This record gives sequence, structure tokens and C-alpha cells, in this order.
Amino acid sequence: MRDVSGAISPRPFRLSRSALPYGLALCLGLALAFSIFPLDFLFPAAGQPWKPVGDAAQHVVAQRYLIADAWRWPPTFAATLNTQEGGMNTAFADSIPAMALLLKLLRGALPEGFHGIGLFYGLAWVLQPVVAVWALRGTGERRLLPSLGVALAAASMPAWIGRFGHAALCGHFLLLLGLGFYLRLLRVFRLRLWAAAVLVQVLALLVHPYLAAMSLALLAAVPATRLLRGEPFASAALGAGVGLGAVAATMTAFGYLGAGGDGGYGMYAMNLLSPVWPAGSGILGLPWSPQLDATGHGGWEGYNWLGLGLLLALALGVLARPREALRLLRRHTGLALALLALTLLAISHKVGFGSRIVLDLGTAPGPLEQFRASGRFFWPVAYALLLAAMLLLARIAPVLCLTAGLIQFADAAPLRAALAAWAGQHQPWTVEAPVLRQALTGSSGLTLLPSWPCVDKDGGDETYGLLLETLALASESAVSVSTMYVARWRQPPVCRDRELAAAPLEPGELRLILPAAQPALAGLVPDGARACTPLGALLACRQVVPEGR
Repeated sequence: MRDVSGAISPRPFRLSRSALPYGLALCLGLALAFSIFPLDFLFPAAGQPWKPVGDAAQHVVAQRYLIADAWRWPPTFAATLNTQEGGMNTAFADSIPAMALLLKLLRGALPEGFHGIGLFYGLAWVLQPVVAVWALRGTGERRLLPSLGVALAAASMPAWIGRFGHAALCGHFLLLLGLGFYLRLLRVFRLRLWAAAVLVQVLALLVHPYLAAMSLALLAAVPATRLLRGEPFASAALGAGVGLGAVAATMTAFGYLGAGGDGGYGMYAMNLLSPVWPAGSGILGLPWSPQLDATGHGGWEGYNWLGLGLLLALALGVLARPREALRLLRRHTGLALALLALTLLAISHKVGFGSRIVLDLGTAPGPLEQFRASGRFFWPVAYALLLAAMLLLARIAPVLCLTAGLIQFADAAPLRAALAAWAGQHQPWTVEAPVLRQALTGSSGLTLLPSWPCVDKDGGDETYGLLLETLALASESAVSVSTMYVARWRQPPVCRDRELAAAPLEPGELRLILPAAQPALAGLVPDGARACTPLGALLACRQVVPEGR
């Protein structure tokens, strides 16, 4: 644009119009993050009068130990955690290595006991609507109202909000990034764009391997779509191969390979009705829990209600623009096939419909046992449907995108309330936290009995809870501890509690015996009558120092 003198003048309106959707999406994300999560949840410290609960306690413990431990190889290894096994790879306890390693670089400036689990929740909520706008713009749709609609809807996806309790799996913005890269990489081969896409694959892995598997499927859809279009695909196939290679190399370097777990593919599958079953719908009034369950293991992992706004948008878009919908499907056949494969993985070989298994294909192939919680694999499908629905509505009338986003936002109100209640709960410690903190301060190591593999799996929930509480307190000062819960391992953990209980007490060692293990183990502690004293419900044992020393 030139002014009257012929000089080129800036174009502030066009620049601001381009940035406005991102700015509004960022404001939405910040407003939601700070309204849902208390500040002491986002920025925690040691010494709080309440405990972390559920799986979140496991994640807090693993990340605190990783941050506090010396730098090692692999970088995710903490030698002071689970010392009975010689240390552990904290990635197997969902420590969110991408966040933990960054905080480890900054640990000198962090308060004692700080961890980034709460901070990751906040970042996920800030980034979710922003990245949704970026993904939609990959379709070529850049107008304000569709951008606002997709930001609202993405920040209101029920399966995403319902992941509270598991911080790493709230990183759905990585899936939206994957879809955004897919749309852009289809159009032109740019080395810089491919490099960024490959880095996202590695980032997804260092948040959670499930997210990496889904993101890789989206990247592989690029050469598949180009092939099915009859377009050159060799360079795209090479790029996808580099992405897969980068993830495999990172898994090798960080010690992910060679680990196994309990297996159980199909136990936590997606029910066929789950995407349309309005559990947690604020408008339709159905409770979030219990979810549909045909497997007998609860339906939480397979929870995939799409949301009323998204379903209405899809229905209207397809009915009003059937040819356009079919054209989109044909133009993105490779992506459609990748999403179909993910859907089949989510449903698993035991197909549930409502409360019944309607198809059982027998034993699953061995490699699938790595994907125990298969219901998660539907998440990229939901976000692809969201982008398609918004694109179709934008062709009818952009205001419909905003309307659908507002409906989705209103429909998710009970889920946001449940998340806020969970994040804001301040459950008091069951153990005597101040006394135990003081005991841990003067200790060089903690032997915790029963060890995790020794807990009776049937009826041991109370003991598991006490173990996590004690570990959470120990993690505040990162004192070396003998045991820890991990989801995967290289060698199955072995119960050696009797041997540990009977071993001589080391100088500086604090040996804690939980109530469930006291009848069997307390009598094995050398000189236990003098060495062991009650610490609330726990039994605390220390080496007896001879008089005069």
C-alpha cells in the first residue's frame, strides 16, 4: 500500500486482523487456565498441608526426583528413586520428561519441592485453543468467526477435559499441531516445515508415548494422501521416515525400548457408542460418570463423547454441504485411512456396544499388548472431525462456527466444574506429615515397606495410597527411597520385603513399615524393640547409636 507521496506505508490493519484470532484464543486459554487451576496448583512448593492425590501423586514424585537428581544418561533416569532396583527411568512413571528436563536446567532458581505437573496443566489449557486456530488456518480458513468457533470448541472437548488426573495425557495440543502440520505439508515440501514437524514428534514422545504414536500416524498420512491423490510422494515419505527415525532414536537413547508392562489390550477400549453417548453433557444433563463399560474395567479410558456442539456442527455441515463433505473425504483419503486405523485400535478386538461385547476376535497380536489403554487412540479422530465440521460450517455461514463453538463450550460446563473441583481439593495428609518431614530431613535414605510389588493387588488400595503419600513427602527433599510405582519395567519387579526388613539398619537410614506390613515384617528388624518407634500409624526404625558415642 502506498501513501500520497508514493512511499510504501505499513499495513497495520491486515497484520492485526491476522493476529487477532490468535490473540483472542490466547486470552481464552489464559482465562480458563487461571479460573480452573488455583495458583498453588500451578506453582506448588514443598511443605503444603495437603497431599497430591491419585495418579497425579505418582507423576509429582517421579518429576521431583528427576529434577533433583544428578544429570545422568539416559537423561530421564533417577538413581535416587526406587534404589532397590538401582534407580528407575522416570519416563515410565509419566514424569513428562519434556517439562522435567527443562525445569532441571532451572532448578537452581526454583523453590524447594517445585514440580511442573500443575504448570503443564496450565500450559495445556493455554495452548489448546491457540493451536486449534493454527490447525484450522492450515485448511485455508482464516476468518475471525470460524477461528473463534474452533478455539471455543477445542477448549471444550470432553475427552480432553476428562483426562484430569493424568497431566501428560492432557497434551492434546500436540495432536492439533500434528493435524496442522499434515495440512501444511500436503501443499508444499519445505525443509524447515518438515524439520519442525519432526521436532514435534520427539516432543510428543517426551510428553507421553501414546501422543507420539498418534502424532506419527498423522505425519504418515501426508505421503499416503499424496500417493492416493496421484501426486509425488517420495519426499513426503522420506520426511515421515525421518520423523519415525527421530522418535525411534530418542526412544533408544532415553531408554524407552525393551520395557514391558502388565499388557491387557482391549481392557480399556472405546465403546462403539462412546462418541455419541452424552456422558457429562451440560445441555442434555447426563452425568459424566459412570461411563459406558462393556469390558468390566470401567469406561474412563474409552470416554470419547464428542460434545453437542461438534455433533450438531457435523450433522449440519454434512447435510447442507454433502458434496463438499465427500470432496474433503476424497481429498484426504490417506488421513481418513489413518484415522480409521486409529479408530479400530481404539475399539480393539473386543468390540463393546453399550454394556455388551458384541464381537470378540480372540487373542490380540502380541505387539498390541503395549497399548493397554487403547480407547485413547480416538482423540485425533475427534479433532479431525472438529476441523472438518468448522470448515463445512464456514462455507455455509461463518457465524455458525461461532454458534457451534458456544454450544460446545456450554455443553462442557460440568466437566470444567469437575476439573476445577479436582484441582482445588485440599485433602489432608493421612500420615503425620510434619513429624515425617522432620524425620526425613535427617535421613540419608528411606526404606519403605511394603515395597510396591509386595502389596496385595486385591484390597490393597489403602496401602497403595499410603505408599504414594509417603513417597510424595519424601520427594519434597528427594531423599533416596527404595521403592516406586512404575507402569513399565525392563525386569518384572520382585518382592524382597523380608530380606529388606531383616537387613541391618544402615547409618542414616529411615525404615518405615506401613500398617499392612507390620504383622509380617516388624519382628524381622534387627533389635527392633529399641530401633523402632511408632510414627502415627507407621513404624519408624533407625539404627541404635550406642551410648557414649
